[in-house]
This record gives sequence, C-alpha cells and structure tokens, in this order.
Amino acid sequence: MRIGITCYPSVGGSGILATELGKLLAERGHTVHFITSGMPFRLGKYYRNIYFHEVDVSSYSVFQYPPYDLTLASRMAEVAKTEKLDLLHVHYAVPHAISAYLAKQMVGDQLKVVTTLHGTDITVLGYDHTLKDIIRFGIEQSDAVTAVSNSLIQQTRDALQVDKPIDLVYNFIDNREYYPRNMCDVREEYAPNGEKVFIHISNFRTVKRPEDVIHTFRRIRQRIPAKLLMIGEGPELPIVRDLTDTFGLGEDVIYLGKQEDIACVLSMADVLLLPSAQESFGLVALEAMACGKPVISSDAGGLPEVVLDGETGFVLPIGDVDGMAARAVQLVSDPGLYEKFARQSIERAYHTFCHTTITEQYEAIYRRVLEEDGTAGGLN
Repeated sequence: MRIGITCYPSVGGSGILATELGKLLAERGHTVHFITSGMPFRLGKYYRNIYFHEVDVSSYSVFQYPPYDLTLASRMAEVAKTEKLDLLHVHYAVPHAISAYLAKQMVGDQLKVVTTLHGTDITVLGYDHTLKDIIRFGIEQSDAVTAVSNSLIQQTRDALQVDKPIDLVYNFIDNREYYPRNMCDVREEYAPNGEKVFIHISNFRTVKRPEDVIHTFRRIRQRIPAKLLMIGEGPELPIVRDLTDTFGLGEDVIYLGKQEDIACVLSMADVLLLPSAQESFGLVALEAMACGKPVISSDAGGLPEVVLDGETGFVLPIGDVDGMAARAVQLVSDPGLYEKFARQSIERAYHTFCHTTITEQYEAIYRRVLEEDGTAGGLN
C-alpha cells in the first residue's frame, strides 16, 4: 500500500506512535510518506520505503495566524496525487482529520482517510463548544476511526455523541528496542549506596501532576533510602524543582532533562511513578513494563487497561500520594513480589501490545476501507 501519515512531529505519545508505525509499515513492504510540519522526532535518518514531505506554512500579512490546516490540506492533496497514495492515516482529529477531508475533496473519493484519536483532541478539545462540531465532523467524515483505549472510545461518545464505529487499536512497543538493559554501572552513579531508584517521565504539564511525584517520593524517602530520576521538561518543572528544595530532597532527586534512549533510562530504575490526572493510554507505562519495571499509576483514563493492578504494578485513585508511596515501598521491599511483577510486566507488554500484532491490526483496517470501495485490488 501507499500510505500518507500526518502527525505532530514533536516529542509526545501520538507522534512517537505514528512514526514507529510508519517505520514498521515500511519494513513490511509498504511505501510510507510522512506529511508533517517538521521531521518527526524518531525519524531522523534514512529508512527504506519512507519519504518525508514538509508542510511549509507561509506567512502573509492578511492572515493574523498562518493557515497551517489549509496549507496541510493542500500539501496532502499534492502528495496524494503525485505519489498515488491509497490512504491518509492522520493522528489527531483536529486539524489533521479536517485537513485530510479537504485533501480528499480535492483528490477524489478513491483517497481514503483513517483517523486515530490519541486523547487531547477528545479529552480537552472535545469539550470546547467552539470546536466540538468540527471535531465530530472530522470523525464522521473519516473512512475509519481508531482510538488507543476503550476509555478514550467511551469519552469520545460521551463528549461528541458520535455513532460512527471506532476501532480499538492499542499503542504498542517494539520489543527489539524496549527490553531490560544492564545499566548497573550508570545506576551506581545515582544510587551509590544501593538505594532504590524511582523514575518519572513526562512533559511536566499540569495534567501529569508532577508535584504528586515529589509528594509521593517524599513519603517513600521517609521510609527507605531512595533516589528519584526526573526525565523531561515542561511548564511545571520550575514549580517541581522548588518543591524539591522545600522538602530538602535536593540530593535525592536527579533531574536529567529530555532523554532520547528511554529504554536505557528506564533500565536504571526500579519503578515508574505515573500519577497523571488524565492519560488516554499512557505510553511511558508500557515502555517501562517492557523494560521489566512495574508501574505505580493513577486510575486515569486508559491507564488501568495498560497497568494491571496487583499484577504489573498498582493502580490508585488520582491524588492518592499516601497510597502510591505505601504501594511503592511494599513493592521494592519484597524481592519475590517485585520479581513477579517485573516478569509479568514484560510478558504483558510483549503479548498484549506487541508491535507485530498492532501493525497487523492497522493493515487490516487499511484493507477494509480500501476494499469497501473496491480499490484494493493489486495493492501490496
């Protein structure tokens, strides 16, 4: 198949998923064209069967804001025509599904549109009355719609009252990239006296509740020797740093900024702390599990679909820092329990969220929408 993919190219779960999916599709012999405003975060080098088409938004004095969505639609149509694309797979309903709809109107109905909902387009924008109708329109005009969790499917129905079928296709990990690494030497630099190591990875937005990470760790630290690795950057970072200093945790909390090799960073830790107020899926939880790291998470959104409470970690109510701390201490203080959770985390990550299985699910959806119009004949 000849597939166009549009996503936000910056760091984030949706962009990572879209890029990794494109790479896997290319491995399987499909031709993939990324149509984005910049080079996707995890693309960055040569891959066979993958092409990149930049969306260059010009600035005109008549426009107060550059018309990204219209420029994207025009670029999608141009690439679809010149490269004879079979379909566009867009990640996020707005503006990408709307731009894809416009491109389809320019190219013709033979171009199909598959839209994947990742979360913010529904959990935040879907409740904005100024955008609700256009988000619903983008979903209803797509030839197929997928969402990354059952929780997100239900939220979409509740927020937008859409009747269109939505396929559940979970996020995935590539087990060739995410697996336990031996990082003992580096770990000892941060925990030289054998302290337990906890980790938090996020974009440090309010919705991730990074302050709860510090509150939880403070309670952990009162009971056992421990260190905390904080990975990422974002608007709440200065507040979190101030809180660290206020509690006198400066020597035990290590801020490492953005990191690209997440599997190696996760392998230095014992447990991931993820107290988010909202997670449509929680990709970092899956990445941690694939590296053999149990997760202490909130029960927000799709997290309970990823982290099995009492099997691959513990799931607690949002804001329950006392409960999270107690479970974290229980887990790392019982070697038998920890090893059981670590083993079950890997098994669940590799079985339920295997990259091969998820890629095949997307391929089946692509073929379905193409066959519905009788245009799939002769496609790879």
